[in-house]
Amino acid sequence: MLLGATGLSKSHGLRELFRGVSISVADGDRVGFIGPNGSGKSTMLRMLAGAEEPDAGLVRTQRGAVIVYVPQRDDFADGATARSVATAASLSAASVHGDTHEAELLGGMILGKLGFAEARMDDSVDLLSGGWKKRLSIARGLCEAGGTPDLLLLDEPTNHLDVEGIRWLEQFLARPSNDIRAGACVFITHDRAFLERVATRVVELSRAYPQGTLSAEGNYSEFLRRRAEFLESQARAESALANEVRIDNVWLGRGAQARRTKAKGRIEDSAERREELDAISVRNAAASAGGARVDFTASGRRTRKLVTAEGISKGFADASGMSRTLFRALDLELAPGDRVGLMGPNGSGKTTLLRILCGDLAPDTGSVRFADPMPRIVVLRQQRSDIPESTLLRDAICPLGDVVDFQGGQMHITAWARRFLFQDAQLLQTVGNLSGGERARAHIARMMLEPADILVLDEPTNDLDIPTLEVLEQSVESFPGAVLLVTHDRTMLARLAKSVVVIGAPDASVSVVASLDQALSALERAERATQERDRAIERVARADATRGASERASASAQSTSAPPAARKRLTFREQREFDGIEVAVHAAEAASQVAEAMVSDPVVAADHVKMAAACKALDVAHAKVATLYARWQELEHKRG
Repeated sequence: MLLGATGLSKSHGLRELFRGVSISVADGDRVGFIGPNGSGKSTMLRMLAGAEEPDAGLVRTQRGAVIVYVPQRDDFADGATARSVATAASLSAASVHGDTHEAELLGGMILGKLGFAEARMDDSVDLLSGGWKKRLSIARGLCEAGGTPDLLLLDEPTNHLDVEGIRWLEQFLARPSNDIRAGACVFITHDRAFLERVATRVVELSRAYPQGTLSAEGNYSEFLRRRAEFLESQARAESALANEVRIDNVWLGRGAQARRTKAKGRIEDSAERREELDAISVRNAAASAGGARVDFTASGRRTRKLVTAEGISKGFADASGMSRTLFRALDLELAPGDRVGLMGPNGSGKTTLLRILCGDLAPDTGSVRFADPMPRIVVLRQQRSDIPESTLLRDAICPLGDVVDFQGGQMHITAWARRFLFQDAQLLQTVGNLSGGERARAHIARMMLEPADILVLDEPTNDLDIPTLEVLEQSVESFPGAVLLVTHDRTMLARLAKSVVVIGAPDASVSVVASLDQALSALERAERATQERDRAIERVARADATRGASERASASAQSTSAPPAARKRLTFREQREFDGIEVAVHAAEAASQVAEAMVSDPVVAADHVKMAAACKALDVAHAKVATLYARWQELEHKRG
């Protein structure tokens, strides 16, 4: 056994998080650790990592076991690069023996295995998206253990990861390589699809269970089955105990019999039954509490079309000054009842597209028309930054006095707060002191007070527990207005999205598909095309580096008195190629869009032969675009 924890208890002030909890981890285990927000999961994980002491209980680890803990927040020093972070972490690995060169080699190898391109390793961490920062946090932990920790502890590893990053993490944990692997892992997550694919055991931390946890071997589906059986049995036990206590009450009410010496034992048994009934009632109440009660308010508007976007495109200039198009020629209509999902890699422009569709940002080309009067748009932002951290919770969720007006009725602030699982004492806490899940619930509470025509949910699943996610899905499903949903939660997308817009292809083409499976296929095609483009660019860069080294060596061999070499120019044929390459790129991108439309055609999708041919044609089109971009860069570099 790698790790065994027994009798763990922890309180924060007067609030008890958990008591008497035990958990064990053996080699090969992949333990999914779940539970309601505020139940103490992150605190428990820090105890297993040795980063926090329990109030009571003991954590034992196997002698010599290497344990790596990756916290939920990704913190890096100012000015750090991915390479410097990995190198510094690798210096503590036993296999490196403090050698800086060996540490740099190990760090570079692990970064490469985790998907970092060579050129990206020296970029500032500040330029990385949230998903790539999460990868770097995991890479740093692996570097500390030389790439092969005995136990990997991950707190919300899927937060901020895009779908490609989540699938990479699933592959890494479930099917690791020999040089980069974890002997066992414990991960906190609310991603149900991730739990289903990765976990070999699921443990829920909750007051609904006698020992504080329920553990079930198998994936998440098996856990749900076992939990339903346990809670049903516990409910029956409460009913049986309640009947016994009622009989005891009748017997005790007779008075005279209770005074007999012979009846003292029965009186004591009755007291024990009462205590047991109280305890089991508390557990069953915790089990039935569920998540926060989410119910968005619609404006009741009957407009046929709320937003119409025609041929919209958007791009920007990157750090090198080159123009990059995020998406092009997107047509989209949004009407009441529509639920549109947005998918794409981190940095592909999903939030930018949301801002355009909400009227906060103008497209470079195309037009966006809104119904008159302007639709009411209510937004849950990814960074949860709309409410200042210094705001008291009571003012955040109830901006006007002590009473909220909600769906035609009034509710006192304490009842409103309890609806979102807040305790009365928390009303005087500042938003900055709330946990991630509590902050998300506070934003949802504020949103629910605003009647909306369009709900915009940008990564709503971050930090929310599974019960609240399920309630959120139910509310969105019943919302009569339109919904724009950006999420990497595949379970939520499969349930809610009626159509999915996929962006992030290297040629900036957009796919609008009808199902999650089609969206994942489109993402895979875009990912292959991007990888092919990056490989082509790296080949050009390596060739330039080799040629440059050869030229420098040749120049150093010449006499210092020799005149300087003339600046290299494009040949006549290369100049003609350069003059026409932008037109060639646009033509290739247009062909790629045609191929993309064929793949998205329902008629083609229904015929597997036509679909296979269309996918092959799309791969060829993407490869051509990637090759042309690489050649364009090569000629630009040669021109100096």
